[in-house]
Amino acid sequence: MTGSALVQVAQRVQDLERAAAFYSALISSPPVAAFNPPGLVFFDLAGVRLLLDREAPSALLYLRVDDLESAVARVGDLEILSTAHRIFTHDTNTLGPIGQEEWQSFIRDPEGNTVGLVEFRDRKL
Repeated sequence: MTGSALVQVAQRVQDLERAAAFYSALISSPPVAAFNPPGLVFFDLAGVRLLLDREAPSALLYLRVDDLESAVARVGDLEILSTAHRIFTHDTNTLGPIGQEEWQSFIRDPEGNTVGLVEFRDRKL
């Protein structure tokens, strides 16, 4: 083993079908597996599994998207907790790509969970 790596994150859902449709639209990708019963849906997020599970606790997910406004538009009518805003500019590669601005927006999924959306943008000079 070469070290630790995140393998899976679970998110609480009540309506599995509704949640699967929401996350499919948000990440522009269908589930990779579903098992019902017991009520599990899996997505692949660049090698990390996102598990939608009726028995999981709620998690605060931060999902990287190419375009914040387009991601919000893809999922339609939902509660926007905060519109797109710049968080900071990365001066090193420690937490993000150097020279990029990190923008975030927060929405509420149909299951009541808060989801953070993250976009890296070229720095405005």
